[in-house]
Order: sequence, then C-alpha cells, then structure tokens
Amino acid sequence: MTSFRSAAGLALGLLVAAPVLARAQRAAELPRKYAGAPTVPAITAADLMTRLYIFADDSMMGRSVGTAYNLKGTAYIEREVRRMGLEPAGTDGFFQDLPLFARALDSASTLTVDATTFRVGDFITQTPARMRPLTSATVIFGGTALDTTNLLAAEQVKGRVVLFRPLMAPLTNARSFSRSEGFKRYLASLSGAQAVMVVSPAPISPMAARNATNLAGARATVRNDAEVEQPITILASPAIAEALFGRPLDSVSKGALGKTLVANVRVLEERRPGRNVVAIVPGSDARLKGQYIAIGAHNDHIGFDTHPVDHDSIRVFNMIARTQGADSPSPAALTAEQSARFRSMVDSLHALHGVRRDSIFNGADDDGSGSMSVLEIAESFASAKPKPKRSLLFVWHTGEEAGLWGSEYFTDHPTVSRDSIVAQLNMDMVGRGAATDVTGELKEGGLAHGGPDYLQLVGSRRLSTELGDLIERVNTTSGRGFTFDYSQDANGHPQNIYCRSDHYSYARYGIPVAFLTTGGHSDYHQVTDEPQYIDYGRMARVATLVRDAALALSNLDHRIVVDKAKPDPKGACVQ
Repeated sequence: MTSFRSAAGLALGLLVAAPVLARAQRAAELPRKYAGAPTVPAITAADLMTRLYIFADDSMMGRSVGTAYNLKGTAYIEREVRRMGLEPAGTDGFFQDLPLFARALDSASTLTVDATTFRVGDFITQTPARMRPLTSATVIFGGTALDTTNLLAAEQVKGRVVLFRPLMAPLTNARSFSRSEGFKRYLASLSGAQAVMVVSPAPISPMAARNATNLAGARATVRNDAEVEQPITILASPAIAEALFGRPLDSVSKGALGKTLVANVRVLEERRPGRNVVAIVPGSDARLKGQYIAIGAHNDHIGFDTHPVDHDSIRVFNMIARTQGADSPSPAALTAEQSARFRSMVDSLHALHGVRRDSIFNGADDDGSGSMSVLEIAESFASAKPKPKRSLLFVWHTGEEAGLWGSEYFTDHPTVSRDSIVAQLNMDMVGRGAATDVTGELKEGGLAHGGPDYLQLVGSRRLSTELGDLIERVNTTSGRGFTFDYSQDANGHPQNIYCRSDHYSYARYGIPVAFLTTGGHSDYHQVTDEPQYIDYGRMARVATLVRDAALALSNLDHRIVVDKAKPDPKGACVQ
C-alpha cells in the first residue's frame, strides 16, 4: 500500500515474558526459507505459501519499480499465467510497459545574471515530466513560498521567473495543506510562469548537488505525453537572488521586477523498466463475455537499503513503539519499562537464532499477499468448468508504492474498453489481521485491531450500493464468515486509505470498486515484512471470498448498478 508517511509468534511478545516469547517463536513462526509443492487449481494456504516464499524472497530485492528486480517479480507472474493458459491482454503479450523515465540535472547547466554565471551547486533543480523551455526571462518577486494569501495575478506571472523567499517554519499539517483549496489556487497562480525559483535558506550542500546530477540514483516518473508543460523549479543560493534584485530580499516588495535570468539548464534522461501484467479468462456467455470483472493487486514494493540493520531489533522495537510501522511516528526514546522489555525480547531472539542483518524490504504482505492471491484466483478460474459468464480481467499493477502509477496508466490506457469493466476488486495487504496487529486508526480516535475473522472493506458502496450488498451477501452465503471493518472507509478519515491503493484509479472513472485488506501492522514498510510472518489460512479465506464475489458479479443477469456520483477522473481523490 502506498505510504501515508497468522504465524505471528513474535506478536505475542507484547503480552508475555521473554522466555514464553521464545517458546511461542519456536512453535509458531514459519521458516525463513521454504520450497513448497507445485500448486493445484484449488485456492489453498499451501499454494499461497509456496508462491509468496518465491515472490517475496530476498532474491527479489524488494521489487521496486524501475529496477530489474521488479521485472524479475513480474516475470514470475507472467510464467504462471502463461502456464495456466490465460489469454494475454497486455500490449506486449501479458505485459503492458509503462513509459518510465529518470531525470537528472546536467552538471554543465548554468544560470547567468548580467555578466555573472552561476553553476550547479549555486543552484539545483526539480524537473517536471514535461519541462517548459527556459532560456531567458524577467524575474518577479512572489513573496514567501507557499503563502496562499495575496497571490500574484496571472498576467504578472505569465512568462516570468517567480522568485520566492523560503518558508522558514515547517507546515503544521503538510498533507492537509496539499489538499486545500488555497494550495490549489497557489499552484494555479503559477501555472503560466516560465520557472519557479525558491531561495535556499542554507547553502546548497555538495551532496545535494551530487544527488541532483546523479542520473543513476534518480527516481523515475511516468511520462504522460498528454501532460501540459510545467515550469521548472529551481532552488537557488541567496547570491543568485541578490544578483537578480541588486539588494537583499527583505527590502523587495511582492510583485517587484528584477533583472533578466539567462538559463542554460539541461536535463539528462534515462528509460527505466516498469510493467503491468494483464491476463484474461474469457467468459462463457457470448452476450456477456465482452464485459469484465477486474481483479487486481500491485506487484511492486519499496526495494532495499544500503545499510543493514538488526532484523529482530527492528521488529521488536516496532511492536513496542511503532505499532503501525511506517504509519506510526518514531518515538524520541523508549521508556524505562519499554527498554527493559525490548532488551529482554531481543536477547531471547538472538539466543534462539543469532543476530541477522537485514536490508531488504521484502513486501510479503505489501503486496506479495495480494499479488499471490490474485494468482491463486486466476488458477482457480482457469480450471473452472463451466467458466463464469462475464470475462475475468487480472491486472498486477506496478508502481503503486510510487503513487498508483501502474493502475493509473492502465485505466488511462486500458487494453480492453474501459466502459467494459463492470467492477474492480482490489487486494492489498491481506496476509495479517491478528488481534495483536494494529490495523489502523479510528477517525474518532484510538486504534483498530484485528481478530480471528477480521477483514477491512473500503469503497464497496462509494459508487454502487449493490456491490457492497453483494459482497456482504457472498460473505454470508459462501460461509467465509468475515467480520467486516468499515472504519477505515469513513469519509474524511485522516489515514486516507480509500485513496492509497490501486482501486481508486478505477473508481475515478466511475467503475465500482471494493478494496479488501487485513490492514496495517508493525511490519508495514519495514525490512521485517517477510513470508514467515504471514497468516496463510486467513489469506486463503480472503482469496476465496474475492473469487466467490467475482463469480457472483460475473454471473449477474444485469450489470452492477452505479447509483452514486462519479468523481472527476483528473481531480484529486477525496476520502
């Protein structure tokens, strides 16, 4: 799941003394390495375990989009759907490549004011996917960065470089600010600028300059050829600002014009790998097979670090002090009682199996659990007789962790008619949910916890009341017996779960969606999210529920009814 910021023996450590923890660990935790038997058509915990130990193995190096390791993960999925006999539905067989490009500032770039030339290190840039050409332009002073009051008029800004003094105090709630109407107006006021320049509050470090010009280490983004050109953002030294206005900015009025900036800013670019996997099980009804029930998950995770840490120490620390993993703030220090418990638990684990250094974010639950569940469902439908009436569209999206890249690209460039997609069922993190897992925060305050039959359902009635009712009915009639937690689907929930996974890319086009997840836990976006901590029995139950719901949707005598307002497909998601 995109960041907001059960064999679960270790979780017992919050409730029991260290010696008991060691016994629970020995009895309950699964092995670090496992090679299972070949999979079978039925959805089973054994199959899911076999698959996930392959997909979330250290050799996949965290499957980060834009790397060869993500290609390795998608190659495994492709081999499996080809073996099962599904039909390819990508643009290149089963694959749909994304136009991913990394960009970096050419170190030979310069900015010139009068006869003074400034080089990289005096400035660095942030380059948009489509940069507006910048050769020379008059500079206008825009006041303080991110000040949404008394904005410059569009005619003042158009064709000029807007220079801002830095925001000296951090935003109190950056996430809320970024979604505010004031910030939208602020961005709109700059849309006609030739470039945006912010004065650095401190000297630009040599490391920052190296990072800005390091193409190998640059983050890739999706190129959208339909995207309008955006002004480049320049972080500039105070010396450049003084050269442009001839005096310190403290004495410059908002809207004042400075000198002309002559730019020779060049950008280096490199193609990076990233691909969705798309496959179809054709429907059996000649009248309905042109309609699709989409089932999806994301195939990527967040890669690896270059600084190994003690696996057990990280896991125990998070269980004690960061119960939502990356979604929890890190405390400044543990209390004396927490420190004693931490030391005791870690010592017991080290005595059990030694110290293990770890640097790979395996993404077993996030979202190996969803991806491998989709594979199990695909294998179940591939062997089904008779086949469902409508077709089943399976999509393993890439780049979810980077910002829903793969699902956004697929729904913008679908390989089947977008109007033919009746509904989308999304799974992201479906392998945990124990009573000892903190699965999220409650809107009214406090924490949500899992349980024996726990499953979160998000978005299932936001576009179609019928879809939500159908999933509830299938859960009852098929005997899956889940207790659905709708707390994370609350309007305005600060954790924004509805907007943080691939289902939203479909919902923005008015396609009814249901997002099924067992929620968060202390291993979220940590090196400790590994296959030995997954509850494969629960994972199989979730996959079977999704299979049953997809079958019911496919065999309906009518298309699922959309009875709620559709969002703007190009607008911001609203929880």
